[in-house]
Amino acid sequence: MVFHAAIDILPLPALLDPQGKAVSNNLPNMGLGQLTNVRIGKHITLDIEAGSREEAEKLVAEACEKLLSNPIMERFEFRVFSAEEAAL
Repeated sequence: MVFHAAIDILPLPALLDPQGKAVSNNLPNMGLGQLTNVRIGKHITLDIEAGSREEAEKLVAEACEKLLSNPIMERFEFRVFSAEEAAL
């Protein structure tokens, strides 16, 4: 069965995010001062061939831990969904 994953990787909250800081500092200049605390990261999508959602989630977590994120500097969140759910 094919599953899809949407993965978000962001800098840890305690770490400086220079890109996010630059955007935050410029938002008021653009009339968007109501937007604050910008954090910029990565969004990754991928497909997984697995027998169950649990197996797919385990594979995605392993990929995030071993390859896609740097656990010293980043945190990740992901959502795994079936092809049917992706079509909605």
